[in-house]
Amino acid sequence: MSETTQKSWLSEQIDLYASIDPDAPELEVGERWFTWRQIMVASEALVALLEAQGIGPDMRVGMLLRNSAPMVPALIAMFRSGRCVASINASAPDEKLVEDLIKSKVPVVVALEDEWERAGLKQAADKIGAIGIILPAELTEKPRLIEALPGDKSKWENAEAPGVAIEMLSSGTTGSPKRIPLPRDRFEKALQGAAAFEKGRGGEQKPKLRSGVQIITNPLAHISGITHVMNNFLGGRKICVIEKFTVDGFASALVRHRPKVAGAPPAALRMLLDADLPDDTYSSLLAYRTGTAPLDPDLADAFFDRYGVPVLQAYGATEFAGGVAGWTLQDFNAHWKAKRGAVGRVNKGVDARIVDPESGAVLAPGEQGLLELRGGNSGSQDWTRTTDLAELDEDNFLYIRGRYDGAIIRGGFKIQPTDVATAMEAHPAIREASVVGLPDKRLGEVPVAGYLLKAGATAPDDAELRAFLKERLMPYQVPTEMRCMEDFPRTPSLKVSQPELRKLFEAN
Repeated sequence: MSETTQKSWLSEQIDLYASIDPDAPELEVGERWFTWRQIMVASEALVALLEAQGIGPDMRVGMLLRNSAPMVPALIAMFRSGRCVASINASAPDEKLVEDLIKSKVPVVVALEDEWERAGLKQAADKIGAIGIILPAELTEKPRLIEALPGDKSKWENAEAPGVAIEMLSSGTTGSPKRIPLPRDRFEKALQGAAAFEKGRGGEQKPKLRSGVQIITNPLAHISGITHVMNNFLGGRKICVIEKFTVDGFASALVRHRPKVAGAPPAALRMLLDADLPDDTYSSLLAYRTGTAPLDPDLADAFFDRYGVPVLQAYGATEFAGGVAGWTLQDFNAHWKAKRGAVGRVNKGVDARIVDPESGAVLAPGEQGLLELRGGNSGSQDWTRTTDLAELDEDNFLYIRGRYDGAIIRGGFKIQPTDVATAMEAHPAIREASVVGLPDKRLGEVPVAGYLLKAGATAPDDAELRAFLKERLMPYQVPTEMRCMEDFPRTPSLKVSQPELRKLFEAN
């Protein structure tokens, strides 16, 4: 780095691992490998360009993050130089993307070359006076300025975020995404914590490059993707970044690299199981890790029965820099049958409790209420209330029962969308279901549902499906409308976007 700032722990660790064997391969994207040296040269080029434009340490850098080769060194550049990554949701529709950029008020925007051609993006950047920077598709090419976006400091607001590593957008699953600042010290603490749990890392262990390859399907636009990249980068482990999840692409990566652990969200697990791939595809796996969305335990059992690979769910929150609870292989072997349906045991260092939504009174083990958390990577000793309905048992296993703010109130009756979706997914033709509420003049709100079919299945007719659901649900829980869809609108982490799904029903 050319700047004369004191190196942080994170910067020192990046430089340390990059110096071990600069010409060793580190990053694979699209079956093409890039070395540590190539990553660091690209990182330096972006830092130099930012510095030349007056974008110094602690300043906010808007980034349209996508799973691509140029984005990995771009993230490295931010963390090495102490700038703040302000995530802009590149997966959003053009209109939402423009809205998010304007709201962000960042002084500079970094995006892939083709992203800059999206409708209204350059105009939005100009409106907030942002400098425009192009990341070429080829990692080996230098980033460059957009001449029409030189920046206008007179328009800048909140250009700096001292001590903040990342401003990460929440998933937006149940409403408008929120920008959550993650302090640099908290981010570093999370990465250090991950190292402490891994054999051969932390303490007095000499840093080294490792032979294994980790497959990354998590979107870089979310904290899980960033922490997954950085945990492996700082462990000297090669990474394979999958640009967009497909069954064939994921299976190909498994066969090429033969990792011991890999994973993707539950929606992807359903796709993999439905594809009925040969047993050898998963022969190297000791475990399949999943998160970001609820996991149907029947799906986990079906995958284990078919391939003998345990499915280990994790539960996290952006505010906590990732993990809050999760299954270990040891816990799976010892407790899965008894604790089936839990998202795992609460992580060490994290305190969890369940409280009554109305009174705030702490509830006894096994009682359902709102989940509150403190400690962990958040570093806070204050309780943070989530909107998750949950139970916590006497062994500290956590069960997520739905979202309190996602409940549908139909004529005074409360409906949990997950209860309805679970009932629909019990139908032999239905692979996945999602339920949202629509306004109703008479009842206040009514549930509607979309569903996806299993491969080769025929959609049930409406009367048949209603009869099926009436055997499993109260009458008021049965959706007023049910649509068979090719796929759901999803967030970058493959969760169903409830606001976008609701719009599809409202439009017709």
